[in-house]
Amino acid sequence: MSTDFAAIIPILTVTLAACAAMVAEAFRRPGERMPIGGLGIIGLAGAAAASVFLWGRDASGFGVIRADNFSLFFNLVLAGIGVLTILLSGQAIEREGLPQGEYYALTLFAIAGMMMMAAATDLLVIFLALEILSLAVYVLTGLRRSSAVGAEAAFKYFLLGSFSSAFFLYGIAFTYVVTGSTRLDEVGVELAARSMEPGVLTLVAVGLLVAGFGFKVSAVPFHMWTPDAYEGAPTVVTAFMSTGVKAAAFAAFLRVFLSSFEPMRGDWVPLLWIISVATMVIGTVVGVAQSNIKRMLAYSSIAHAGYILVGLVAANTTGKAAVLFYLAAYAATNLGAFGVVALLGTREREHADIRDFAGLWNRRPGIAALMTIFLLSLGGLPPMAGFVGKWYVFAAAVSEGYYWLAIIGVLTSVISVFYYLRIVVMMFMTEGPEAAPIPVISRAGLAALGLATLAVLYLGILPTRVLDIALASVSTIF
Repeated sequence: MSTDFAAIIPILTVTLAACAAMVAEAFRRPGERMPIGGLGIIGLAGAAAASVFLWGRDASGFGVIRADNFSLFFNLVLAGIGVLTILLSGQAIEREGLPQGEYYALTLFAIAGMMMMAAATDLLVIFLALEILSLAVYVLTGLRRSSAVGAEAAFKYFLLGSFSSAFFLYGIAFTYVVTGSTRLDEVGVELAARSMEPGVLTLVAVGLLVAGFGFKVSAVPFHMWTPDAYEGAPTVVTAFMSTGVKAAAFAAFLRVFLSSFEPMRGDWVPLLWIISVATMVIGTVVGVAQSNIKRMLAYSSIAHAGYILVGLVAANTTGKAAVLFYLAAYAATNLGAFGVVALLGTREREHADIRDFAGLWNRRPGIAALMTIFLLSLGGLPPMAGFVGKWYVFAAAVSEGYYWLAIIGVLTSVISVFYYLRIVVMMFMTEGPEAAPIPVISRAGLAALGLATLAVLYLGILPTRVLDIALASVSTIF
């Protein structure tokens, strides 16, 4: 098998699964139930198995895709996100009448784009992957055709996303003008040769690329789309895009700025320092005022982007590995939290207002306990995965002398605990309506919540193994 083909096997496997989902939907008779989601899980399992097989081989595909440990780590994270999303989706698809085949196909195409984005070693291929995943997620956001709020959210997301894509493409163009290439290795060599005098065009390229990536990771001031899109999209789609899109975007962000643009580190670190602080502060402070849990988790997602940027700013070996660990921990935690919200919803209304969780402990004690675990992890409390992720990120910042960045991160994290615990208090200490409808939660949904809980607890109690894998992943390219 050629190394070119081997490098794209994980991406190709997921793409074929997406095509199989579309074919299965075409042959499905009206009213017939077909396990199309199972095809997606098989494809994602195949991609994960291929990634494990390729581990340590550092295969290169056609000069623009690199299956190194870094991209393979993200393949495994993204495959896990995809499996949990599919397990959570069956109940929502049936309840909200979403088109089954299109839903699963779009989800898988988005994951294929995410994997490509993490593995790309050329700026144009990163842009291509970005558009593949973005177009799929735009459609998923507005897939609930009967919802005016969903349509509005999809339109806003698409409109602002188009602007961010234009910024990113202009950034690539300016990079090409300065360096004569879009390949990351060649860009890095050229920038190293002129690092003492980067020039205005180079700085403009950096700013435009930061804007493009900042939109995808929901960093301030590129975050304005996030609350509306998260609220308007079906909750399972919100869970998917809050984790998968962020993981893929940060993967490309790290590869581009910590390899190609590393010679200009002194120019872009101050910018990211400011963005990180603004993202942590605004995400936390505005989140406190939210009463809709999806909007609250949206601002929580913004704040977490700021915490991850702390690791990118520190950028020592621990900081780079901490970013990977944090993204894995955040994915499990956020999927679990949004999963609970999705599974408690009914056809008549979503379980979206914080007051809807009143007395949940009396009605569904198991679900309330799981939600508490996810919220404590988001708040960064031990022994959850979120605590370990924040510990490593802030420790990396302190070791590099970014004391104020770490202090601001700790303070905003403490403040954020308030709005997470507010939901816990609502579930355990507030009386809820006796006649509140409690939907029957599917076995697949319960399995997804169970897997997410195990991941959160494992990463919190026994983080060393995953951190070692993250260290091995970053050592291959940085």
